[in-house]
Amino acid sequence: MSSIADNLGSVTRRIQKATMQAGRKPDSVSLLAVSKTRPAEELREAVAGGQLAFGENYLQEALDKMAELSDLTEIDWHFIGPIQSNKTRQIASAFSWVHSVDRLKVARRLSEQRETGLPPLNICLQVNINNEHSKSGCQPDELPELISGISQLPGLKLRGLMAIPDPEQAESALRVSFRKLANTLKELRRDYPEAGPLDTLSMGMSGDLEMAIAEGATWVRIGTAVFGERPRKS
Repeated sequence: MSSIADNLGSVTRRIQKATMQAGRKPDSVSLLAVSKTRPAEELREAVAGGQLAFGENYLQEALDKMAELSDLTEIDWHFIGPIQSNKTRQIASAFSWVHSVDRLKVARRLSEQRETGLPPLNICLQVNINNEHSKSGCQPDELPELISGISQLPGLKLRGLMAIPDPEQAESALRVSFRKLANTLKELRRDYPEAGPLDTLSMGMSGDLEMAIAEGATWVRIGTAVFGERPRKS
């Protein structure tokens, strides 16, 4: 069984190769290690292998890991799961990125609850790119109103868009989904130049990172290819 450090090396090489084939700058794509359900010692092993950015889906699990890994102050914590309004205070104070904002109410709460001494909270707006009822995310046509509201909020830095396309769709349709998100970001950057950097596309996972990078991903969210298959629930 390969180690987490070996896996990180393999994923990094995949990212580098895909970035080069897409004709993009070598450092234009970052690896977010998706560490939900993984024990803290596996994250510690990943940090030893050079990985610092981790994505967590469940708040309490993440807070427990943060406490256990409090000596590793260089870790960059990203929240990537659905956001409940009553959990925003802890998310606002504990994370440096939130990829899953899909309502103005949530953005307002994150803004109000981000502590003054902390740098602005980097946020991405989650888009339900394939209109799946089972997934969170706003519709693309809701983005202008959302961005107009968020651009007025202190303590937030609007970085871009996140999506989790339907993995069951054909490869050609998946590519169209990635391209649609990338084109949407370009349009928003053109129409709302004052809204924030709008420089981030959080899309692509273990099975489709090459395609996502070809279409403009800047964060790829990788779990299985870094940590291995999750243990089956008994």
